[in-house]
Amino acid sequence: MPDTSRLVIPALTYAGRGWPVFMLARSKRPIANCPDCPKAEEDPAHNREACDCLTCHGFYAATTNPSRVAAIVNAVPTGQLALRTGAASATVVVDVDPRHGGHHTMNELIRRGLLPPTAYVITGSGGLHLYYRHPGTPVPCSQGKPGQGLGPGIDVKGDGGYVVLPPSVHPRTGRPYRWAPRNGCQVEEMPPALVTACQPAAPAPVTPHTTTSTRPAGGISFPDRLLAAHLHAVTTAPEGARRTTLYGAARGVARMVKADAISRDDAIAALTDAGRQAEQTDRDIRAAIRGGFRDEGLAA
Repeated sequence: MPDTSRLVIPALTYAGRGWPVFMLARSKRPIANCPDCPKAEEDPAHNREACDCLTCHGFYAATTNPSRVAAIVNAVPTGQLALRTGAASATVVVDVDPRHGGHHTMNELIRRGLLPPTAYVITGSGGLHLYYRHPGTPVPCSQGKPGQGLGPGIDVKGDGGYVVLPPSVHPRTGRPYRWAPRNGCQVEEMPPALVTACQPAAPAPVTPHTTTSTRPAGGISFPDRLLAAHLHAVTTAPEGARRTTLYGAARGVARMVKADAISRDDAIAALTDAGRQAEQTDRDIRAAIRGGFRDEGLAA
């Protein structure tokens, strides 16, 4: 049986400081749901936060409960120890990837006063994770989102994100993640300029396409406004809540379909467009719409 003490002790230490931890697979990817745990396409309304499974739903399994922490590590003894970033742990991590020019960008951000000295991790691939205190207002993740990063080779891991923690070992290089010895684990506040730089551009107001047809019916006097409100809720939902918000909007729009205030095809098209604007996959969009319509007694 693998020796889990290498990760259990650090995991309990992190949990003791209020950092919710969980386990990733050795590949750094989330562990697949267990056979008994509903997947998104099967039950979009499933509450991942309240799920009792130790390893399902990625960072939603993160906890500070000592007994659960030990059980989670023991359940995946060869995996990677990880931290749920954002308000859940009161942390925001700036991820510096030297392979894509991250060190050059970091030096420029330091020159501009955006990255003051703070606790940091040297990753197993030679990058850096700079740890800052969460400001108390939403800080979205920027990975893979054009226009939301701090520059080439820099990603932000905030609300809805996670990072690998020391002493996990990088699966490709075989080198461990380690805290830089210079300042230990003293996590500093984010300067206001950094908080501002991490915010995405304000979303444009969302309205249904001009081809979407609504009509007063079933006691709904202003169906166009009601539909726009449902779509706006989806596109402005915080990361981590977008799938369930889309499911809830689908239920509301399904009720409009039942009242004959909008056609089924127009309703699905409008919800699909909103889901894509909220950066959901087509698979998750279909699942949320099907689930919402089904729970209102309609097929989608």
